[in-house]
Amino acid sequence: MTKFAIIVAGGNGTRMGSKTPKQFMLVGGKPILMRTIEKFIAYDFSLQILLVLPANEMKAWYALCDKHGFYPAIVTVAGGNTRFQSVKNGLKKISAKEGLVAVHDGVRPFVSPSIIAQSFEVAAQKGTAVTAVSLKDSIRFVDADGANRSVDRAAYRLVQTPQTFRLDWMRPAFDTPEQPFFTDCASVLEHAGHPITLIEGGYENIKITTPEDLLWAEAFAAQPAE
Repeated sequence: MTKFAIIVAGGNGTRMGSKTPKQFMLVGGKPILMRTIEKFIAYDFSLQILLVLPANEMKAWYALCDKHGFYPAIVTVAGGNTRFQSVKNGLKKISAKEGLVAVHDGVRPFVSPSIIAQSFEVAAQKGTAVTAVSLKDSIRFVDADGANRSVDRAAYRLVQTPQTFRLDWMRPAFDTPEQPFFTDCASVLEHAGHPITLIEGGYENIKITTPEDLLWAEAFAAQPAE
């Protein structure tokens, strides 16, 4: 079955306090987004990768590629105003009728090739494979009035990416008006009636969003590759 990866990199540096889009920031001397793409290439060199970027950041991305000598065989796609629209734009560039599509955050550069492999393997069997990890901390539920109570953390998971699905399930799922509760691809597929299968992620598979995330990222980047 043909495999695709849509890497969504539409963030900015607002929460980082930087003018540089976070996916272009350096970690260990290399742009975060390049590190992310390298993990998918390490998994399977023949994987068809679509990189979704804001249209106004394309030129900056190409300049970074020239600077770092980074020329992977990927397709760049202009993103939309929301993640839903960006993924949908990526899907439109896939001409195949069948296959598996992994959607991954461009600022999760420490996903392991083994997690990517498991994601495709489980999606091939179940139709969906969504990466998640157990909570480490205690959690409390806070209602609309501000009252709070303890809940069992064992009943919850923190969702990561990749999130991988059958292509013939994704297309009709995304051919629907966007809803406020579409926070990720899993919520879109679930809304379309497909059961979501969770797979084990990794605590190092962080989404780099805030300055403290960069500290963790530098530490992870210094570790030997898998």
